[in-house]
Amino acid sequence: MLERGDVLATWQLAREPVNRASLPIPACRIADHRKTYLEYEGPVDRDRGEVRRVDRGTVTIEEFTAVRATFVLSGSRLAGRFVLWMEAEGQWLFNPG
Repeated sequence: MLERGDVLATWQLAREPVNRASLPIPACRIADHRKTYLEYEGPVDRDRGEVRRVDRGTVTIEEFTAVRATFVLSGSRLAGRFVLWMEAEGQWLFNPG
């Protein structure tokens, strides 16, 4: 989730980003979420999965467009520059930038 104004732009990753060597990871852009989801962990309604936090830290957004987001993460598990980009309609990748 990346904070954009009063909402969180959200992607669902195909697998947990354990370290930079585990990347790139396919991602799916899903609906924006309310900021209250920054602290939420638990089930998603209608049995659509579970929200699980895998890291904590800060993010600095360098670029954010409809097809690309570039940002710097400073978490305990993931740190460095990363990019989410739309490879094809509805198909995104999360990768070191």
